[in-house]
Amino acid sequence: MRVALAQTDCVLGDVDANLAVAREQAQLSAEQGADLVVFPELSLNGYHLGALQRDTSIEVRDPRLLELSTFGPDVLVGFHEHTSLRAYNTAAHFADGALTHRHRKLYLPNYLAWEERKHVSPGQSLRAYDLTKSPTGGRGATLVCNDAWQPALPWLAVQDGAEVLFVPTNSAASLDPEAMDTTLYWDTLLSYTARMLQCWVVFVNRVGNENGASFWGGSRVVDPRGTVVAQAPKWEPSLVTVDIDLSEARRQRRAVPLVAEARLGLIAREVHRLIDEGGDS
Repeated sequence: MRVALAQTDCVLGDVDANLAVAREQAQLSAEQGADLVVFPELSLNGYHLGALQRDTSIEVRDPRLLELSTFGPDVLVGFHEHTSLRAYNTAAHFADGALTHRHRKLYLPNYLAWEERKHVSPGQSLRAYDLTKSPTGGRGATLVCNDAWQPALPWLAVQDGAEVLFVPTNSAASLDPEAMDTTLYWDTLLSYTARMLQCWVVFVNRVGNENGASFWGGSRVVDPRGTVVAQAPKWEPSLVTVDIDLSEARRQRRAVPLVAEARLGLIAREVHRLIDEGGDS
């Protein structure tokens, strides 16, 4: 399966301009023979939604979104999703002009300069889904940025059959690198997740400056042994195309069955016990 990592910048609130960039990247990915092109988190709207004077959210079946997947490759794109009741930070997978899968970000940062909970609601489900354009078949799952920092979520996705995790992200350079070096955190997290869950990880981070934040890029693909097999440069837009073999995850899991014995009943019992004892439900 050939995947294109579209490490893009975007203009806050200018959906039309950002859609034009997405169309261009989808067409370039088609020329490079990609089966799927992955964009960063909120790539069609920008991150700092609170700085906007008007609502720029988009419905998931907006014809402009569906069009992105008509150039050849499937498209996984991030946007501020509009519904009749709530808004979400969504990454949706489109194929041949139709919606294939929608993931609404589950864990919303709401500290320091990050105020997502003020502008979007958390999603309520996590599902793996079939990747129909993979020559060897297989399943993928999407985790939007901070979702990937919650240890239970990648594990749940893998237990649902995911052999590749797509991680669209808006990660900015740390304001206080001594307290938290975000690039180092991602380096460690992505390698650990891929190696311990024996899956591919496709991480696509944005670049550019927005509302005082500087986004560093560094998009990459990590194989099921934890090795970075392709990486985009930092700080500048880039389109990187790489071939991944999903059956490699299956081979690794058979050779060293780290994730085969899930003990889901045990996990369910202990989680319910913690809830009953007053934990977060």
